Amino acid sequence: EVQLVESGGGLVQAGGSLRLSCAASGFRFADYAIGWFRQAPGKEREEVSCISRRDGRTWYADSVKGRFTMSSDNAKNTAYLQLNSLKPEDTAVYYCASRTTCNSSWIHSRGQGTQVTVSS
Repeated sequence: EVQLVESGGGLVQAGGSLRLSCAASGFRFADYAIGWFRQAPGKEREEVSCISRRDGRTWYADSVKGRFTMSSDNAKNTAYLQLNSLKPEDTAVYYCASRTTCNSSWIHSRGQGTQVTVSS
């Protein structure tokens, strides 16, 4: 069974940090681009980061560049998103998704998400 499971969310004060994990199973993790998305109530889904398997590069949205860092451990079939200098506007459900490339609109699989709440 293809599965992605996120963990690591929680409640943190502004300026704080969290580390999110995305554990994959049921498919060849290293063959797929992994992206992190977030969605806040009443707002559109936003992709915040994606790691490409073609060139190993990582892309970040302008809203998180310099504060969030994405990494991937293929041996553990796990991707991570380090969230630093958190702001109240970062509050959202964060989820990971696998795709063929970072530019693909087709979602291979996605997790259920983990809640991140940043208090002011």
